[in-house]
Amino acid sequence: MTAPDLEFTVTGAEPARMAAVPTLHFDLDLRRTGGGPVRSVVLTTAIRIAPARRRYGAAEQDALVELFGLPQRWAQTMRPLPWTRLTTTVGAFTDHVVVPLPVVCTEGVELAVAKYLHAVRDGSVPLEFLFSGTVFHLDAAERLRTAQIDWSREAAFDLEVASWRAAIGDTHWVQMSDSAFARLHDYRRSHALGTLGEAIGSLLTTAEQDVP
Repeated sequence: MTAPDLEFTVTGAEPARMAAVPTLHFDLDLRRTGGGPVRSVVLTTAIRIAPARRRYGAAEQDALVELFGLPQRWAQTMRPLPWTRLTTTVGAFTDHVVVPLPVVCTEGVELAVAKYLHAVRDGSVPLEFLFSGTVFHLDAAERLRTAQIDWSREAAFDLEVASWRAAIGDTHWVQMSDSAFARLHDYRRSHALGTLGEAIGSLLTTAEQDVP
């Protein structure tokens, strides 16, 4: 039997329920289009955002200047944004199998992907999935063989912005150093504020009042 020939299609995405951290689950349909049955697959998936594949409103353009510069230069500066890389082990199948791909949705504003996802207001985000890895199969003599999947195997998927926002929820996390956290905590206590969120709000109000 010849090595399996595989086709990759991303069919959906939804926020993970009861996840410890905000996570999106993508559904990957892995289909055998030729060769013999699959014994297993060690699959590597690279996911990136393809920002040039969609249009942007005026507010979105303004928010994306930090990433790509002025819109007049986007033809030269707008490049794909790497999001994540996953390794997944897939069990035996004959025709096709649906493989869950869990992707953690970090929102640290220092990350280009997070900045982009915060900037887009609605519609969908164009994603590109690139696949590689190893396929295990049996030859005509029932001996275990391997075949490689190269990076030419790709799939496109449009992620609804609403799905990402549903995954991260309405409570946001801010990463800061110990010293910055201590200063914020002292400010909250000295101003008799209930939460760190209230302390940040108070600081922002003061800063906005100081702007001429």
